[in-house]
Amino acid sequence: MEISPRDLNREQTYKLMVGAIVPRPVAWITSLSPEGRVNAAPFSAFTLLSQDPPVVLFQANRGLRGGSEPIEKDTARNVRLTGEFVVNIPNEDTLEAMHACSTPLPPEQSEPEVFGIALAPSQIVKPPRVAAAPICFECRLMQHFDIGHEPHTVFIGEVVHFYVSDAVQTEGAIDPNKLRPVARIGGPWYAKLGELVYLPVPKGPVAEVRPGKS
Repeated sequence: MEISPRDLNREQTYKLMVGAIVPRPVAWITSLSPEGRVNAAPFSAFTLLSQDPPVVLFQANRGLRGGSEPIEKDTARNVRLTGEFVVNIPNEDTLEAMHACSTPLPPEQSEPEVFGIALAPSQIVKPPRVAAAPICFECRLMQHFDIGHEPHTVFIGEVVHFYVSDAVQTEGAIDPNKLRPVARIGGPWYAKLGELVYLPVPKGPVAEVRPGKS
């Protein structure tokens, strides 16, 4: 089947792309409103951009709360106004609590309060981290911009502090068998870690590269 994007509406395009681009890591983001209210929400449009400095990206679309006009999500508003957020990495133990945070709530309600999610203070930024999350990135906003006909906001943040639980490490490295990560699949589906395949970095002839030559 050959498909032109011009022949699809927004929903059809979305379903095609999220069904094909899998599995996707999930950023369970905690943020703080200017009024001091903690918000928590999952975002599966999330990835790393750089390791020097450590930089991550997530994208927030415009939600529909009580009407047909797209409005800015609480997380997006908080990050835009305060310039700080925490990426909490979920695992099998926190999957259901994280998914509960996708419930649409009014801005005056806090997901951690409504769903009984314990928080812990961050070291550098003001938004707290999720206490049960095995890995957390404390981030400061570097830039944000809108993209698309129905704007989606892209947020780029520098990681200013890492938290990694000792429980998910082996000899100082993150052990995927201990982390037991989860990923987003199309529709109402998440995925757990399946069979691991270990493939060492290939070692072969290395072409000599001299300055000024390719």
